[in-house]
Amino acid sequence: MGTAEFAVPSLSILFEHRHEICAVVTAPDKPQGRGLMMRSSPIKEFAMKHQLPLLQPMQIKDEKFYSHIRELAPELIVVVAFRILPKEVFMFPRFGSINLHASLLPKYRGAAPINWAIINGERETGVTTFFLQEKVDTGNIILRARVSISEVQTAGELHDILADTGAELVLHSVQLIESNRVREQQQEKGIASFAPKIFRSDCKINWQKSAKEIHNFIRGLSPSPCAFTTFRGGTIKIYESKILFNKEKPIAESGTIVDTHNKLAVAVNNGVIELITLQREGKKRLSAADFLRGTSMQCGEKFV
Repeated sequence: MGTAEFAVPSLSILFEHRHEICAVVTAPDKPQGRGLMMRSSPIKEFAMKHQLPLLQPMQIKDEKFYSHIRELAPELIVVVAFRILPKEVFMFPRFGSINLHASLLPKYRGAAPINWAIINGERETGVTTFFLQEKVDTGNIILRARVSISEVQTAGELHDILADTGAELVLHSVQLIESNRVREQQQEKGIASFAPKIFRSDCKINWQKSAKEIHNFIRGLSPSPCAFTTFRGGTIKIYESKILFNKEKPIAESGTIVDTHNKLAVAVNNGVIELITLQREGKKRLSAADFLRGTSMQCGEKFV
């Protein structure tokens, strides 16, 4: 059961190792893009390519869906980047249901663990497989794998690494379950932290924060949902940044543009940050140099 691109490596590795996949469950097709064309999920595309049985329930708390599960009689359900399952579903298989989560549980429980780990300046994260319970992301741990985070890595880059690392962990977890060698470990409640869903309103840059905090915020939201700022009443997305230097005292008011000579540098409360890749509303994503050729920004103007 999965929908997002993050789930594809896990489905692929189970398929490649010839585990019997009695069905793939994913979200219904949705209209996307400017033309609102109906698009299939990455998981559906994989399932159709490899001729795997496919279910796309509109509701998962539905007797019709429960009936499908009972008819399939799965021995195990593997969940990666899907929805919260009702107890009637996740308790049905003989061996229960397992989930792959993109953090070292119990840290960063919730919908956006990759983003929040980077935003908070973590130097390490990882992936965890665990048995599903009624409370989200609280089940007994099967396996964990650690992954380091560099100071320049974006959420998109980390996502891809964790998806591949997680796929190996899923395979190993299934093999342990199959051979009855799982040693479950309860999560430590005292160190639990949370990674709630990120909305557009959460993505606006606060220029009053430090250079490091702003840099982490930008890379933690890149490429999606993407940090943004406002300039002359319009919105500009920021995909990539670099800390130029830190100082105890600000060189200008926070958010002030201080350099537009082949680069775009902005003062913050303890230094200067360079904006490397930007995008105006309705325009292409550009390097700062190309962006400045099409937008006449002056030193002393401010981002809000």
